[in-house]
Amino acid sequence: MGIEEEYLIVERETGALVAQPPGLMERVADLRHGLVGRELFDSQLEIGTVVCEDVRHLRADVGLLRIAVTEAAEEFGLAPIAASTHPFAKWDQQRYTDNERYRALAQDLQYTTRRMVVSGLHVHVGVEDPELRIDLMGQVAYFLPHLLALSTSSPFWSGQDTGLKSYRTSVFHSVPRTGLPEKFESWAEFERHVDVLVRAGIIEDSTKIWWDVRPSKRYPTLELRVTDLPTRMEDTIAIAAAYVCVLRMLWRLKRENQRWRDYANFLVAENIWRAQRYGTTGTLLDLGRGELVPVSDLADELVELVRSDAEALGCTEELEHIRTICERGTSADRQLAVYREALGQEATEDEALRAVVDALMADTLAPPVR
Repeated sequence: MGIEEEYLIVERETGALVAQPPGLMERVADLRHGLVGRELFDSQLEIGTVVCEDVRHLRADVGLLRIAVTEAAEEFGLAPIAASTHPFAKWDQQRYTDNERYRALAQDLQYTTRRMVVSGLHVHVGVEDPELRIDLMGQVAYFLPHLLALSTSSPFWSGQDTGLKSYRTSVFHSVPRTGLPEKFESWAEFERHVDVLVRAGIIEDSTKIWWDVRPSKRYPTLELRVTDLPTRMEDTIAIAAAYVCVLRMLWRLKRENQRWRDYANFLVAENIWRAQRYGTTGTLLDLGRGELVPVSDLADELVELVRSDAEALGCTEELEHIRTICERGTSADRQLAVYREALGQEATEDEALRAVVDALMADTLAPPVR
């Protein structure tokens, strides 16, 4: 397993996104041996864990990386926030990172990249057999709305309450080759379709395919990409645990000559919309029953569905935490509560949004709640 988290870097004094972090990237790269890298904008950075053997190893490495980035940022009067959007930053005032890949993206995607001041969580799970990787990609799509709902952390955009729990999803899905993955019968069929775009000169390789779940080009993994970036580390680990358990459950079914029922993408996409709109406080369409069911009920069902897989993988406690997320709400719920409480105490809009950033800074490095 492995995790990538993309952080927004803010000034501690003002809460604003930093225009260009002076020396921060060099400092964190030295601290963690290159496991911290640049992102599309100067105000972002990405951490990547080493290859982890299990969920507990994953937790330890994410924790070390969060601490390393926070301590390095403090030297420059800065702080990372783990959230998929900044509450009040103006997207059109951010500066691209100056490297060849990002210059090429900006040239290709034009104005859509200007709005991509968003951060996500990517979870890699090793699946050595490429045929199994493609098979599981098609089946796991059913569960993507559940994982998105549990992760929501982007209710604000440019100082506005968007009414969505995951506005990042709307921003990211505005670029091509995003959204739910196509369904392929084999690895060879997947490669043939990618090769059409490569031969035409549209993309260089499959790293330019940004589906909500995809086979990674760099690693023999199936990479989860649909999720917002949870602010609390324990939520990140719970979602990673749920994802790897679902994949193991689907693999287990396959060994028993069974599989998860296949549903049309437009039905799953409806649930993606409901997840980004309502998060854990709403309902998703139970496609088997054909009725709306509270996300909290579906989370309970999911825990029981993969309990034996969690036991086999040694991550029962981490999996159970998704129930806690439903009970107390996601980062999006926390941000909205802080914002509304501040307004209720006669804070101005600017002061209320700044209070949200302060809460994000604190929660990004908050210890697990037991």
